[in-house]
Amino acid sequence: MLLATVFAPFVKERPICVMARAVLERLLDAPRIDALFARTAQQQYTRELLFSSLVQLMSEVVLGVHPTVHAAYQANKAAIGVSTTALYNKLDRVEPGVSAALVRDSAALAEPVVKALQASHPRWLPGYQIKVRDGNHLAATEHRLKALRDTWAAPLPGQALVVLDQQRMLITDVFLNEDGHAQERRLIAEVLHHVQADDLWMADRNFCTLGLMFGMARRGATFVVRQHGQLQGELVGRCTRKGVSRSGPVYEQPLLVRDPDGGETMRVRRITVKLKEPTRDGDTTLHILTNVPPPRASAVHLARLYGKRWSIETAFLEITTTLACEINTLGYPKAAQGDRTNLIILWSGSRTGSMTASAAGLEPGTRARVSALQSLAACPTTQVCTSSQSPERAPGLYASRAES
Repeated sequence: MLLATVFAPFVKERPICVMARAVLERLLDAPRIDALFARTAQQQYTRELLFSSLVQLMSEVVLGVHPTVHAAYQANKAAIGVSTTALYNKLDRVEPGVSAALVRDSAALAEPVVKALQASHPRWLPGYQIKVRDGNHLAATEHRLKALRDTWAAPLPGQALVVLDQQRMLITDVFLNEDGHAQERRLIAEVLHHVQADDLWMADRNFCTLGLMFGMARRGATFVVRQHGQLQGELVGRCTRKGVSRSGPVYEQPLLVRDPDGGETMRVRRITVKLKEPTRDGDTTLHILTNVPPPRASAVHLARLYGKRWSIETAFLEITTTLACEINTLGYPKAAQGDRTNLIILWSGSRTGSMTASAAGLEPGTRARVSALQSLAACPTTQVCTSSQSPERAPGLYASRAES
């Protein structure tokens, strides 16, 4: 009862901020994170610096509480209890598998909330679990490491391949590669291990490979992917007009492709959209390959479906514009990848907070999500609000960026 009395004025005056803080506390729960580290780490181990302390420190940088990792360390030096060398060594050795597990764990925490609030989106195509996949190269970093000072080019500390669950609108998985100059398709083999029957995977042309298409088909999954210029096949029959989408007229023609490894052939649908306006790359025609059976979806519907894959770009935009998207002083690939997973976790927290707000009728979905992100970005996770502080006087914890 005492806790309810303390929180009552904050819930009344700053509900979005309260929800954002509550979700953040849950996602960054130290015992849970340390237990996850103990389960998933293959080479790292805990000596003095807890993995949860590292996540906490990085979160403060991502949220803008401190401008750099070193500044965050100086502010929390006594609590961390290790040297800067030990801190950066720990950052440099964070395993990609541990970072990916953090993202999956945050999605698992948020999913029951989405279900309880009945906040799931209608499926874009009934009968399929739609997953939108996109790759993102981490931004070039500064030349702070000794090994990077002899090159004029800004180093790329890796890339992240992110998977968005369309129905729940949560980032459920991430695949990490320390080579920032590699193509996204190098991660395809790892992705295929997570493909399940009745999945429908959507991706751009960077993921249009025969290995991916045949691998998904063998697992009982379907795909809607833009055709890459290097992927060739044998066109069969005539190209017929199927209708018109917002982008332009839609045509369809079968395409026969062959697995280069086993020689197996597969007949896919090649959907062509003659664009009313060129893309930013100057393309006037869009070719989409899919193995979705015609009775399940028409060519026009699938063309529209592919256009919706930009939902994941919206997620990246929200992360970029509201949080400190990437820390450009992190030249260590593993550290930069850890930074990206922290961003995804905090974005999942904002999604959960905004869904709660929308379900309660406090704010429309998009506005609530932005408010939650702003609250996370404005509230230092180490600050504590006492009962003697009103919502207006609390030191940033319950004041959104727009109101502070």
